[in-house]
Amino acid sequence: MRSLALLCLLAFATAAHAAAPEQHYLDLRDRFIAKFAKAKENDETYKQHDSALDELTGVLRGLVGPVRIKGLPADGKSNVDTLFKEDVGFGHLDGLGFAMEGDKQQAVVTTTSLLKHWLHEHSKDGMPQEVDAALRSDRFYYQAIQDAAFAKYAELPITKPASASAAVAVLGVRGNGDLKGPPHEIDVVAIQGDKVYFLAASEAAKTAEIPACKKVWKQMMARKAPQDALAKEDQAMNAYTKCFAKEAPSQSWFAATVKKAQSQLEQLPLR
Repeated sequence: MRSLALLCLLAFATAAHAAAPEQHYLDLRDRFIAKFAKAKENDETYKQHDSALDELTGVLRGLVGPVRIKGLPADGKSNVDTLFKEDVGFGHLDGLGFAMEGDKQQAVVTTTSLLKHWLHEHSKDGMPQEVDAALRSDRFYYQAIQDAAFAKYAELPITKPASASAAVAVLGVRGNGDLKGPPHEIDVVAIQGDKVYFLAASEAAKTAEIPACKKVWKQMMARKAPQDALAKEDQAMNAYTKCFAKEAPSQSWFAATVKKAQSQLEQLPLR
């Protein structure tokens, strides 16, 4: 019994030690958020804010380690790009961010501990708390990067690398306005060990409207209830994307889209 208790104590100490670097980052991030919540917005504050983001970037580089993603800059910076709570885009996924000019491709590399903590922080926003469920939810892709909404249209059946414990690809539309239309963005997430890799490509796929789903949309919008226009559109959009996910595999463009998602996954430094 004594030796069992000692083993449990050692296991707990090891887990606590493993989480310590992430906790240091989170404590530092939260102190900065509290600081800027009270600060007056002026040139000096903005200068301090940029310095704070640089400091967080340094800590994240130590946590994540060297990362090289094909086609993206070698040096990442904090994916959390604002520490002002009132800013649009506050609360992006904690991790190192990499992006090509124009954000046509954007990646985030983080740890499983930071991912789970971030999911918990967004639980009130309807974010699934199980990692697998989160990676299959449009909520994740909406809140992790950029400042634009995301509508998931379908999952793409990519082949998971043997070295990865998970690999998910989704097809969708991102934007600040109407999210209905042929989806063109492919987002891929892979988990290997304690590292999480997320790569989004905004113009990765060439798809087309599906007549059966267009019909579903028109039928939903023609219904008399609900009276609230936004609620009706939300219900129509939900039915439309469900139809799209069901019908997509039978479309002529689907195989090429899956192939594109697979090549996107292969950009990630998975061994």
